[in-house]
Amino acid sequence: MIDFSFQAPRSSMLNVKAVRPERVTVLASIFLLVGFNPTLWQHVFTITDFNGAGLLLCGAFAVLILCVFNIVLTLFAFKYVLKPVLTVLFLISAGVAYFMNQYGVMIDAGMLRNFTETNATEVQDLLSLKLFAYLLLLGIVPSLLVCKLPVNYRSSSREALSKVVVIVVCASVMGGVALMNYQGLSSLLRNHHELRLMVVPSNYIGASASYLSERVKSARQPFVSIGQDATLSSDWRQHKRKSLTVLVVGESARAENFGILGYNRDTTPQLKKEHGVLTFTDVHSCGTETAVSVPCMFSNMGRKDYDASTARNKEGLLDVLKHAGLDVIWRDNQSGCKGTCDRVTLQDVSNLTDPVLCANHECRDEILLQGLQRFIDKLDKDTVLVLHQMGSHGPEYFKRYPKAFEKFTPVCASNALNNCSRESIVNGYDNTLLYTDHVLASLIDILRSNQNKVDTAMLYVSDHGESLGEYNLFLHGTPYMLAPDQQKHVPMIAWFSDTYQRSFAVDTHCLQKERSAPLSQDNVFHSMLGLLQVRTGVYNPALDLFAGCRRIYTDGVLANE
Repeated sequence: MIDFSFQAPRSSMLNVKAVRPERVTVLASIFLLVGFNPTLWQHVFTITDFNGAGLLLCGAFAVLILCVFNIVLTLFAFKYVLKPVLTVLFLISAGVAYFMNQYGVMIDAGMLRNFTETNATEVQDLLSLKLFAYLLLLGIVPSLLVCKLPVNYRSSSREALSKVVVIVVCASVMGGVALMNYQGLSSLLRNHHELRLMVVPSNYIGASASYLSERVKSARQPFVSIGQDATLSSDWRQHKRKSLTVLVVGESARAENFGILGYNRDTTPQLKKEHGVLTFTDVHSCGTETAVSVPCMFSNMGRKDYDASTARNKEGLLDVLKHAGLDVIWRDNQSGCKGTCDRVTLQDVSNLTDPVLCANHECRDEILLQGLQRFIDKLDKDTVLVLHQMGSHGPEYFKRYPKAFEKFTPVCASNALNNCSRESIVNGYDNTLLYTDHVLASLIDILRSNQNKVDTAMLYVSDHGESLGEYNLFLHGTPYMLAPDQQKHVPMIAWFSDTYQRSFAVDTHCLQKERSAPLSQDNVFHSMLGLLQVRTGVYNPALDLFAGCRRIYTDGVLANE
């Protein structure tokens, strides 16, 4: 006969005695501190001196974190609560630790927003056997052990008393350690704000709270319309033909690797041969991830005043252009427009089934140009066309371009970038820029071939840059304050047909002289309004990069100003 009665001393599977919850929380805290935070400790050892004082400071910092972990877990150390909490923590922390160790990312609300707003194709690019190994060894196996471990709980009153004692002891230890190492700890925490974004699991818990708060705030805010007074200026009466203005939003393209901007490799051979191409050398992004940069550059808030919850409930550039009477189309080969195109025509080409340009639920960026000639042939409205590229999205750079554009070799053919040589990573990335060069040059060729019947122009700007191993960082999404210039310095390229220059009073010679002026994505909103001669109260000429380079034409002849 099977005996189902409770026998506290042992578990038949683990062959261990039942333990008190205090021991479980201490062991779990140590496991969290050591098993999930190698990136943190590597960074701490880098920024502290490797001597007695430095090691003492690292030890004090570790004790503080350990005590905080133990206090928090103690608050959840109740029957039917502790084990599920630890299981969730271990599983999520395993995934977070993988991405931090693999790519050097830091976890804040922006990174969490970036993750939640990505698509299935981008998630698939991040999957690897190493990720599953992390989940198994740091998540699943420890969770199973915790579930099987017998815990001997006391009565409710005694459990409450024991938790008070544990919290008081931990707080006392923290106070003593902080007082004995006050100068070193205060300097460490004051000068290295990145540390709070590197402590697993508190980083993603804090990021989740901030992100949820942002979403709640967004849900409560009323929707705000802007630029409803927008009209086309009287200059439009002199336009003799329809116009097509193409705004290309690049992805993860950093200015440092553009040949046309001075890179020591010729990653832009076709653009260099295009007549009339204008390059702007000192342009910086609004954010370091698409979920921030794209809505920010299309808003009128600017980087310093940008607020994600406000942006979700406020019209932007495309809405103002539509208010002015222009036709606005967003053609997407990425993970969406992040709310900026919600009220204009959307064409999602990222999942088409073109046998040449598409495979595995992803299309090459040339798909954005497919049918463009037919579209121009039938153009009957002045139109702004936004093309959102897949561009140089990592980590699988080798998937972003056709084999014919694999000029730089060897190439890292894995998403485990820290297992590849830096040379192979840069080679793969530079090949993506070669392909972007081809796409942009092809677009210019199409626009130029139609300039006799349509006024055509192109403005290209990347959403953000990319880290390729500098400072042990990969990809993008590092908090702006801490991000290296490689994630913020982006290329901006413009081209205007001769007829467009006359119709829209653009002096390209003047712009060429101003190419090194400091610009940012804050200029995009106002520059597009100024370029398209839209009159509205939300336009700020001080942020219009074209404002100082306008010329007046009369009957096609440059007039004196």
